[in-house]
Amino acid sequence: MSFPTRAADANIDAVQRAAYWPMPIARAVPAAGLALVITFSADHSARFGLLSFGVFGIVAGLALGAVTQFRLAGARVRPYFLTQAAVTLVAGLGALLVSSGHTSSSEVGFLFLILTTFAAVTGFLELYSGMRSRRRFVASSDWIGVGALTVVAALAFVLIPPDYRQNFSGPDHVKRVLDASVVAVGVLGAWAAITTVFLVIAGLSAKWGTQAIAASSPPEPGTTSHPAESENRA
Repeated sequence: MSFPTRAADANIDAVQRAAYWPMPIARAVPAAGLALVITFSADHSARFGLLSFGVFGIVAGLALGAVTQFRLAGARVRPYFLTQAAVTLVAGLGALLVSSGHTSSSEVGFLFLILTTFAAVTGFLELYSGMRSRRRFVASSDWIGVGALTVVAALAFVLIPPDYRQNFSGPDHVKRVLDASVVAVGVLGAWAAITTVFLVIAGLSAKWGTQAIAASSPPEPGTTSHPAESENRA
């Protein structure tokens, strides 16, 4: 009696994976762009951080909202991801507005405020979504991982003293300054890079997992369901 149930569960997982895998890939694209821009830029000032995060926030918010709308239709966690998309979009717009209308001294404070708020709110939302859908949706562990990583980033932003400033000389004996904005932008770039790798692996694993399940156990008549159906039944 357990074999039909296992086959049905495998088919439901395959349907969920097939619907889900474009979502992490779409989210990885703006994160990869942010990581590359920060990595290859010598300017890690507060204004640069606000500008780069602003563009990322707008693109990532729109992308997350779009894929959530089409790929998580009917899922219980859908409202949380739509809220997460809205918070990301608003944070990006706020960062762009601040970067164009404030002095450099106030930009540091706004940079920390925006990054900390964004990371804390979106991190906890994604972490909650993963915990809520645990064992009911194939992507729950992915959401827990990304959410936890983003919460850690929020804690890192909180622990950086906004007035931190350290003078040093590089190997070329040129005097430089390591301040709070440089550290914050560096943390942002590291978060974006790690998140990109995590999301790409999650997306490709879901896609390849779908193919493996389809090859090993063809769908039985009457077992195909909506990607979020099993989650809604739980």
